Amino acid sequence: MDQPSGRSFMQVLCEKYSPENFPYRRGPGMGVHVPATPQGSPMKDRLNLPSVLVLNSCGITCAGDENEIAAFCAHVSELDLSDNKLEDWHEVSKIVSNVPHLEFLNLSSNPLSLSVLERRCAGSFAGVRKLVLNNSKASWETVHTILQELPDLEELFLCLNDYETVSCSPVCCQSLKLLHITDNNLQDWTEIRKLGIMFPSLDTLILANNNLTTIEESEDSLARLFPNLRSINLHKSAGLHCWEDIDKLNSFPKLEEVKLLGIPLLQSYTTEERRKLLIARLPSIIKLNGSIVADGEREDSERFFIRYYMEFPEEEVPFRYHELVTKYGKLEPLAVVDLRPQSSVKVEVHFQDKVEEMSIRLDQTVAELKKHLKTVVQLSTSNMLLFYLDQEAPFGPEEMKYSSRALHSYGIRDGDKIYVEPRMK
Repeated sequence: MDQPSGRSFMQVLCEKYSPENFPYRRGPGMGVHVPATPQGSPMKDRLNLPSVLVLNSCGITCAGDENEIAAFCAHVSELDLSDNKLEDWHEVSKIVSNVPHLEFLNLSSNPLSLSVLERRCAGSFAGVRKLVLNNSKASWETVHTILQELPDLEELFLCLNDYETVSCSPVCCQSLKLLHITDNNLQDWTEIRKLGIMFPSLDTLILANNNLTTIEESEDSLARLFPNLRSINLHKSAGLHCWEDIDKLNSFPKLEEVKLLGIPLLQSYTTEERRKLLIARLPSIIKLNGSIVADGEREDSERFFIRYYMEFPEEEVPFRYHELVTKYGKLEPLAVVDLRPQSSVKVEVHFQDKVEEMSIRLDQTVAELKKHLKTVVQLSTSNMLLFYLDQEAPFGPEEMKYSSRALHSYGIRDGDKIYVEPRMK
């Protein structure tokens, strides 16, 4: 249902958090606050506000009365204004400047792309540590202004903004630890290296659903660009086609978590092969695609890696293979064990003083075996008694008295004996 247009932040706040719609509640994180209001305020003593305000999809276009925002939101630390109709950074600034303890701000899916963010407006964001601008189509100029005015910014979300390139900021942002820039169209690695220049303290880089191509960078350069990078997400990087790109991730000196699902390079491998080959190539990671890499799993993967490449031509063997051979030595190929049940065996058939070696099918019954032996021992099936002797059994022969019993149920093996005797009349 469409929200009416032209609603103010304060109007929506009063409606949503009135006592009728938002009764007083207690509990972890609720932090209900009833502030003193300006003299003459019609909202005096009426609102019970939590420290986390969620006002998404409410049709907000402007701030409203700034004095009332200041009175009611002095304690607010998180504010979700996503999917509203805010077009003007000045209106956003009027809201934020009156929320002095704000640390988290979500402005996703507001049409702010045509508005210029001036530095004096951006200054009102100074205390924000986590900023979400997904699908806002915020220009890089806007991002640069924000970075210059937010000295404590730690997490920045720039997803779904149609970025094809990255514009470098004139100053580095030393505080940023997490950059979430998924679902854009950043193809060339030269654009990604700009992120390393802008954010030298980056701990987590989430690049999923970009069309990133090969990582064209030397190992030394990668180490300098991302010296503190601990986690990288490259899900669905459609342009990664060679193992050398994966190997280059080892250049990040602190990397320990990698996400690499939906990579064309890996599609031809089974799930098990994919995981083992990645673990073996990335010796420093402790988490792959969200799952912890245990010590035992790492050793199994590295041994698998050696055996996987041992028959490859020398020119196709990766350097990591030689490192692992130095660690474990040259391994023997794993024995191929056929676990399918045996279909036939060779047994000795004893009748009177005759012994004949025969191959018999194990899927047949005792009655069918008797028919097979009838021409060999010259006895009718009704006049035939069969005894099975397991060569390792200590109890002597076992009579095969049940005509419908399958031979495999006796556990017959090569070299066992079957004795045939005539039935006594």
